[in-house]
Amino acid sequence: MRIRDIDKEKLVITTAIDQIVRDGFQGFSMNKLAKACSISVGTLYIYYKDKDDLIQKIGAVIALKFFTGTVKDFSPTMSFEDGLWKQWENRAAFTMKYPKEVAFFEIVKHSPHSEIILESIKEFADFRKIMTEFIDNGHRNKQLVPMTFEAFWAVAYGPLYTLLNLHTEGKSMGGKPFTLTKEIMKEAFSRTIKALKP
Repeated sequence: MRIRDIDKEKLVITTAIDQIVRDGFQGFSMNKLAKACSISVGTLYIYYKDKDDLIQKIGAVIALKFFTGTVKDFSPTMSFEDGLWKQWENRAAFTMKYPKEVAFFEIVKHSPHSEIILESIKEFADFRKIMTEFIDNGHRNKQLVPMTFEAFWAVAYGPLYTLLNLHTEGKSMGGKPFTLTKEIMKEAFSRTIKALKP
């Protein structure tokens, strides 16, 4: 049996993320991946059963890294405003540090792989529980207006992700250069929190 090579495995993961972000699932294949990594297709099957297994395993690693990063220094017992700001800071920091991984996960999120990945991560249930507790506390403490979860998500995180997309593209709507700063983020956050508070 051939030994797993950690450096080769890292190269495979990085290259797979690059190819899927650039070409989508349709343009991605194990043959193309092996060629780009200068390894045989057989070597890929040491690490992964097939293409789906590869996508799901990479997705699970990224998702776990994201969930862990999102709850750093965060507690569901924080005031709603402080907790949401910490969420914004953590999500922005992750997206800026790992833009390709985030782009990869956005593609995976809208595919049949999404549920399989999330069900495979025990920590996702913990993350969901923490976030539910945080929102419930916001309602109980009258720091958050009642609304459907979907409306809440759009108002609470939509502005942040719009700014992060502009940052990743490096330009704003008019095509002028754009870099997200803490000041701009705070400006958007102040409007968001006004919309969410009673």
